Amino acid sequence: MKEFSAVCATQGAFPLPQHVAHSEALNGWINNVRAGSFSCQGNHIKASSKLVAFNTEQAGKAIKVWSTAMFASNLVTDMDFSPFDESLLATCSGDETVKLWRLCDPELQQPSSPELTLRPGHGRLELVAFHPTSSGLLAVGATKSPLLWDTSRQDAPLAVLEQHGDQLQSLSWKQDGSLLASSCKVITTHHIPVSFMASPFMSKHDNGNVLFPLQLHPSTPFYDLIPLSSSLSLTLSLVSHCLADTSTRGVAMVPKLALDVMSCEVMRVLQLTDSCIVPISYQVPRKVCEFHDDLYPDTVGTTPAMSADEWWQGGNKQVKKNLHSTTNSHPTVLQDPARGCSTSSSPLSTPSSSAAPSRSPSSTSGLSSGFLPSPSPSQSAKAIQNLLGPTSKFRHIQGAVMHRDTHITNLRGLNLTTPGESDGFCANSQRVAVPLAISGGQIAILERSQPGRLPDTSMPTIQNSVNVVDFSWDPFDTHQLAVAGDDAKIRVWQVPEGGLTETLTEPEVILQGHTEKIYSIKYHPLASGLLVSSSYDLTVRLWDVDSGEEVKILSGHQDQIFGMAWSPDGKLLATVCKDGKVRIYDPRKSAEPVQEGPGPEGHRGARVVWVCEGKYLLVSGFDSRSERGLYLYAADSLSTGAIDTAMVDVSPSTLIPFYDPDTSVVILTGKGDTRVHIYEVVTEAPHFMPCSSFNSPEPHKGLAFLPKTECSVRDVEIAVGLMLTKTTIEPVAFRVPRVKKEFFQDDVYTDTAVCWEPALTASAWLSGMNGHHKKISLKPKDMTPVSEAPKEAPVRKYLPSSVYLEEKTDEQKKEELLTAMVAKLGNMDDPLPQESFEGVDEDEWVSDCDRKEVFHP
Repeated sequence: MKEFSAVCATQGAFPLPQHVAHSEALNGWINNVRAGSFSCQGNHIKASSKLVAFNTEQAGKAIKVWSTAMFASNLVTDMDFSPFDESLLATCSGDETVKLWRLCDPELQQPSSPELTLRPGHGRLELVAFHPTSSGLLAVGATKSPLLWDTSRQDAPLAVLEQHGDQLQSLSWKQDGSLLASSCKVITTHHIPVSFMASPFMSKHDNGNVLFPLQLHPSTPFYDLIPLSSSLSLTLSLVSHCLADTSTRGVAMVPKLALDVMSCEVMRVLQLTDSCIVPISYQVPRKVCEFHDDLYPDTVGTTPAMSADEWWQGGNKQVKKNLHSTTNSHPTVLQDPARGCSTSSSPLSTPSSSAAPSRSPSSTSGLSSGFLPSPSPSQSAKAIQNLLGPTSKFRHIQGAVMHRDTHITNLRGLNLTTPGESDGFCANSQRVAVPLAISGGQIAILERSQPGRLPDTSMPTIQNSVNVVDFSWDPFDTHQLAVAGDDAKIRVWQVPEGGLTETLTEPEVILQGHTEKIYSIKYHPLASGLLVSSSYDLTVRLWDVDSGEEVKILSGHQDQIFGMAWSPDGKLLATVCKDGKVRIYDPRKSAEPVQEGPGPEGHRGARVVWVCEGKYLLVSGFDSRSERGLYLYAADSLSTGAIDTAMVDVSPSTLIPFYDPDTSVVILTGKGDTRVHIYEVVTEAPHFMPCSSFNSPEPHKGLAFLPKTECSVRDVEIAVGLMLTKTTIEPVAFRVPRVKKEFFQDDVYTDTAVCWEPALTASAWLSGMNGHHKKISLKPKDMTPVSEAPKEAPVRKYLPSSVYLEEKTDEQKKEELLTAMVAKLGNMDDPLPQESFEGVDEDEWVSDCDRKEVFHP
């Protein structure tokens, strides 16, 4: 393949990129695709931020998602990814159907059947395009007529538009979603404005000034990168072109949210050839490791502005853009692990980004003094921080899968379809309980002390005889497992010392009282042998496990009970319900809720957890557009509604929260997700302070956390969880990066509650008594607190001698000094967390860039 090179300078009204280079990312090629040649109007290839789909040579009936094929019933003529859900793909085909496919990780088997099939009944379908602002709205091109379709109404299209005089060739939505352009083989009376011409290879800058049409020539394929002048004459001027000596079957534009902004990449296309997919990147030659905000105006986000029905009724809402902070002119700093340098996040940086927040380096280029002392907290830095707002002291947190020697592998036959109210599996310090997809409601019990490959032969299990809906370990007895079945019974099992050696068929206790299937069960955090359950009979019941008796029945729910949580002091119980309410019960005083307030609007599921010493409730749920979000409620005033919200992303699974009361960090993920979200929750706005996220290489089926004593304080671990995948259980440690790990980080580790020991019995709690856990220090005897560590003298960093010998004009010196000052101030908009801790030096918080030597470019 021929090399690509930078071409001529930009002319016209777009003054920002003076040159644009394009190159092939050779290590990003996808080979052996067997694209084939098809006769249809579609483009044969489409891309989302993570997936690429394309036609493949399987009798003209298959589409591929990277390496895994899905089969359609006839020739796939066109396809399109949803702009609001990167795993949702729409296809149309010669059998007159439109199909919606829910895709998964490329390494997993893609679905063999669609999630939805539409049959317009207007002949062969050639084109399909999602609406840019509304969810579930499609434009479909039949032979001569465009159709509009609301996927929530499967019986008939919203509209059949005016028929063309010949075969329909292209469709394109205007960016604001108000108009649809179409073209056909013969000249029609349809007017197609230039600002949204029907080209499948167009990237439009959001400020309306620049178009990047890519022309696919019939002989030798090449792509033009062209800016559009802002003058009334709409002058087009050539910026760049590239040549390729392979024939092209199709071209797809990669979404802007996936661009590498730190390499000044302004566009990326995927060229589909006969045998491979070639990624072609267009970059403006600029200094890397800096975010150039003049190249990246705010771009549209991934949350739909309205439903298809709202649009059809005349709505004109626009998708919200990813914006710079209104109080921060400096972009948020991101760590680019590929370059080992700090980078700045742009408006394009979204939750799907794999970059982790980090501190920006000390830029000293051009300082005539020749040295720069190590930075220290200053009044000016703190003044700037006060202006820009707070950041989490755990924002640099790192998730890491532990060594393979700690993994349990060769899991087989897992039940991956547990109800949404269940966490999917559960663990304690000694063992893990995993449901199996075999008859009899069987649960495998795996010993953490015996990692490694499980035998290929069958292993002993717990047999519940009915389908399992939820299960939970007793927090004070690592051998006791409570299991709720779909027969409305709770079975309590006792696992023998050392683990299962034979299959268990008889439980220790059966708790019976619910009249319908159970949703979920939770043990009390302080009282031994006290269990709470929720059911389809819309009641919540408390059980004394030791006596096997039902002791309380709570009422007031009008619909499905999504989640329950005990308060930290064990006095109150919070619930979140499908009826749109969040409730708090005082079970010993009343069967009715003592408080209730409006919950999340979405009805797909929710969870609740107490945070900030029990003063607040955090609910993870969905909004009316099915976007996942976090909602914070004051526990003493639920009726006023959420005091703050933070929308996270769009995904079908409910975010399951784990809250660490010692650090006020909440870790959330959903079953089937690849990303683990982390926030610090504080009592003052902004209440949700985002931290670095953890990404797993494949979709995980759940994440269960272990007691605090499982954390290694020498590695500054604040949480350790077990991640369940399709075939393994892998420990994941969440660590705070620090330099002087030989010291005990006493600003991170407060005394922790001994939550593995009960504070009182169930009968004592039921009689009105209260208790609390005792606390212990996690400091090893041989470690000194970091607050007592000896202070070190500041280290002076020297520039190369060439800096001193260089002859510079006064103007150059002024410019370089100004640049250095701006860079120095840039470091201050992300001050380090030790500034709020006495006795903790600034260099205790570290990023990769802090270790790098000062250099002169």
